[in-house]
Amino acid sequence: MLKVKEQIPLPLHRSTRIYLGATAGMRLLRLQNETAANEVLASIQSYFKSQPFDFRGAQIISGQEEGVYGWITANYIKGNFLEKNLWHMWVHPHGVETTGALDLGGASTQISFVAEEVGLNTSDVVQVSLYGYTYTLYTHSFQCYGRNEAEKKFLAMLLQNSPNETNLTNPCYPMNYSTTFTMGQVFGSLCTEKQRPESYNTNDIIYFKGTGDPSLCREKVASIFDFKACHGQEGCSFDGIYQPKVQGPFVAFAGFYYTANALNLSGSFSLTAFNSSTWDFCKQTWNELPFLLPKFDEVYARSYCFSAHYIYHLLINGYKFTEETWPQIHFEKEVGNSSIAWSLGYMLNLTNQIPAESPLIRLPIQQSIFVSILAFFTATALLCLAFLLYLCSMSRTKKRSEHAFDHAVDSE
Repeated sequence: MLKVKEQIPLPLHRSTRIYLGATAGMRLLRLQNETAANEVLASIQSYFKSQPFDFRGAQIISGQEEGVYGWITANYIKGNFLEKNLWHMWVHPHGVETTGALDLGGASTQISFVAEEVGLNTSDVVQVSLYGYTYTLYTHSFQCYGRNEAEKKFLAMLLQNSPNETNLTNPCYPMNYSTTFTMGQVFGSLCTEKQRPESYNTNDIIYFKGTGDPSLCREKVASIFDFKACHGQEGCSFDGIYQPKVQGPFVAFAGFYYTANALNLSGSFSLTAFNSSTWDFCKQTWNELPFLLPKFDEVYARSYCFSAHYIYHLLINGYKFTEETWPQIHFEKEVGNSSIAWSLGYMLNLTNQIPAESPLIRLPIQQSIFVSILAFFTATALLCLAFLLYLCSMSRTKKRSEHAFDHAVDSE
């Protein structure tokens, strides 16, 4: 809020609207403890009301809304909805296809894209109307499959499959790295409560030691997903969730981008390049990582290897991208100076900056007057053209007459 106050001129503070939206972390808290979630929102409301802005409220948005808003943001800042023509009028871009959106947060992950063939009676297909155009959008939010919650599920799985409940090895953590967690840190979430051991005590300590084994890491990370639930089904991602075939370009942002960036990758690249960079990174020892990462943070640095393998399984075995379609995914943080995130689409929707029904070309005069003026100038242009043709015809006739007269005089 201090940054906001610095950016917005003081005289405009009172007229500047402030909105707050909460996503998967708060959705989980509301499911686990609705009273606590309400207290958090009440505290936020109280804080923002004390600020010198026009606060319009705080709310927890649904996973589907988060997916739609991310898709709106990506396409809005890429200019896929409207563009200015030669006359500086806003028009719908001709032949431009929309971009799918892949969002990876801490507690959930979303996929959203325009689908040509969709199944019937599914709540994951929504009609989105923007500027007079309607898009059939498939969007699904996977709760508990955000990067942080997915890692908790992975650690819980390692504990389930280990004979020693206090000392475990983690093939995704770097060699020479070790850390401890309390049982509560791993199993205190709704996402992992079903994996709690019988002897669960929230304060018990678990010791993890990294082995830096990328092959074993990839193998074990696959167990986070239930791919068997889709066995024999067409149009299914994982956990039995319906999904049409992915098509067109995609932008992968948030956790997708930051993981690729840690692997020294960005934009569009091949699946082979992703795998190669993943293997190289995962083989680095803990002492070598500070020299590879531009910004070193222990919590993120130790988990980039896990995140890379997690993204592989999510995109390849989950969403069904292939070696051929993988290069259509662009790992980006921003376009121009605008960050790609659900929040921009959320703000645009709340402030009615993207009306569902809006004329594509806004004229400063009424349409009937514009048509009359256009007809007048068209008629004038046609009359001028006819007059020019008449003059040309008269000129040719005159030249022929003069030529005939000169020929007759020469003959005499």
